Amino acid sequence: MKIAVTYDNGEIFQHFGKTEQFKIYQIEEKNIASTEVVNTQGSGHGALAEVLKGLGADAVICGGIGEGARTSLSEAGIRLYPGVTGAADSAVEALLDESLVYNLETCCSHHGKDSH
Repeated sequence: MKIAVTYDNGEIFQHFGKTEQFKIYQIEEKNIASTEVVNTQGSGHGALAEVLKGLGADAVICGGIGEGARTSLSEAGIRLYPGVTGAADSAVEALLDESLVYNLETCCSHHGKDSH
């Protein structure tokens, strides 16, 4: 299993569509076997789902994410864990021991509907 985390200097980057790096965790028997930081090569938003699919990611942990990217990830068969903050390594460990706190309703604020 591979888990991708939006990544910035050890922390979970809070805008999926603008992340410049993912930290990829190779999981074996519920443990982190290896990690790798990969650049997104300027891809953004929905195109990032293709980047993750190409990397073989099964799941992604991130902060905010817009509807277009959510749809792209869903279509690629990648599980989504949004609304997570803090250290990337700690989040993956929490996911593995089933204690990760995430919020499926989390969106990027500028992607929401106009409230007027």
